[in-house]
Order: sequence, then C-alpha cells, then structure tokens
Amino acid sequence: MKIRILGTRGSLPSTNPETFRYGGNTACIEVSNDDQFFIIDAGTGVLKLSPELISKQNRFDILLTHLHIDHIQGLGFFKPLFDPRNEIHIWGPSSSSRTLQNRLNRYLSPPLFPVHFRSLPCQKELHEISRSSFELCGLQVETAYVSHPGPTVGYRITDGDFVFTYIPDHEPFLGNRGWNYGKKWISGMGLAYKADLIIHDSQYTLEEYPDKIGWGHSSIEQAIRYAGIAEAKKLLLFHHDPNHTDSQLDYILRSYSGFTPEGLEIEHAVEGSVYNLR
Repeated sequence: MKIRILGTRGSLPSTNPETFRYGGNTACIEVSNDDQFFIIDAGTGVLKLSPELISKQNRFDILLTHLHIDHIQGLGFFKPLFDPRNEIHIWGPSSSSRTLQNRLNRYLSPPLFPVHFRSLPCQKELHEISRSSFELCGLQVETAYVSHPGPTVGYRITDGDFVFTYIPDHEPFLGNRGWNYGKKWISGMGLAYKADLIIHDSQYTLEEYPDKIGWGHSSIEQAIRYAGIAEAKKLLLFHHDPNHTDSQLDYILRSYSGFTPEGLEIEHAVEGSVYNLR
C-alpha cells in the first residue's frame, strides 16, 4: 500500500508563497496498491493527481470523509467525471436527513457550479457508508463516524499486517475534556488503534484552540495525545490552517519535540510526499 499526499490544508487553499513547502491545496490523499488506486477526499489537491495514473484505469473510487467544501471543492474539476467511458464510485457518510446524491447536488449545480451533478456524462454510482467494511484495490477499508459537525467518517485501511488511518477533521477531546477516558470511549479510536500511519487533524495551536472549541478540529497537542493513546507508530499532522506559514509550522513542530509519547514518530504532512507500508 502506498499513500501519496496531494493536499494538506484545511478550510481554504493557501496562496501565501510562504506555504509552498508544506503545500497549499486542500485535503486529498491517493491510496494505491500495485496498479490500482483510489482517492480519499476531493479538495483542490485532487487536481494534482497524475494524468499518467488516471490513464491506466476507467474506474475511479472517491472516498469522502464528509461534505464540507474544502473536501469536495476539487470534485467538479476532476476530469474523469466528464468522460462517458469512466465508471465513478463516490463513497460518503450516510445522513439521516438527506441522501448523498441530494447533498452532492447542492454543490454541483448552479449557482455554485455551472454543471449539474446529474448532467455529468460518466457512469456514476453512489455508496452511503456509516460503520462499514468493504474492499477496494485489494485493500480492506473500514469506516466509522467521528466527532465533527455534520455526518463525518474516518477511514482505516488494512494491507496484510499494515494499517493506515485517515481522520482529517476530528475533535476527539472536545474542549480538552476526556483526556482520561478509556480507549473505547474516545471518538475514532477503533480506526486508529495500533495504526502504522495516522493522518490526523491538527489545525490549531494550543493557544488558538480555546476560541475554536466545537468547530470540529484538534489542536496539535490533542492530535499527539490521540495518536499516543492509540499506540500508533507514526503521526502525520494534517489539515494545516491556511494562515500558518511554513516557518510557523516548523516552529510548532519544534515546540512539541519533548512532548512526543515513546515510540511515536511525528511529522507535518507535506504535499507530494509518499509513504510505503510494506
């Protein structure tokens, strides 16, 4: 299993020239296994998907964690959607009030987008997921709801003995409450437990978080604590605030160098970086 990071930012793309090292695109991850791949989230990072890779298949699976704009704003510009030869499968969290198609219709239609979702010429199939398990590209995919406003899922992807967890928008310790909860009571812990690699929300600094309680995102301290409780091996801090420059992110990571739980490796997610779990 190979993971390529195509977009790292949260909320909005960053155009600040001081954010180019860590990347300016919003959330998108490519997961590949041999010659097959699928995408998790369709932020602006989806536009960085290799045309050569796209040309190798005519079925595309797009797994959405939720439907906030920064996670779907690249969807309407994904070229395979406009090719009638392509089969597009979109997986997204089930809602008690609206179908996945109705929610996607709200974004992919005027006045927000010039083309109606129903008018896209590809062959579309939508999959509503909750606490689900299925196989894609020879990989086992498990999903569960996590703590974030609106229906939101995280993903646990298994390749033999290797586990990759992706929870980009998550507030497991709401207002810093729940530090001492048992593992089974912490949001998303079943997805993250003993993962080899976790990509996790870390949008705020410790100083910024108190003004953002309930917004559905973690401070960097919370992300590190979460990965430590999960007994994970490696944590990629993700969903960078679009206002945080590269130098600020460097400083933030240095400031937590002494806080890392034993056995946990921590890095900032970097656009274009690749991780092989073999």
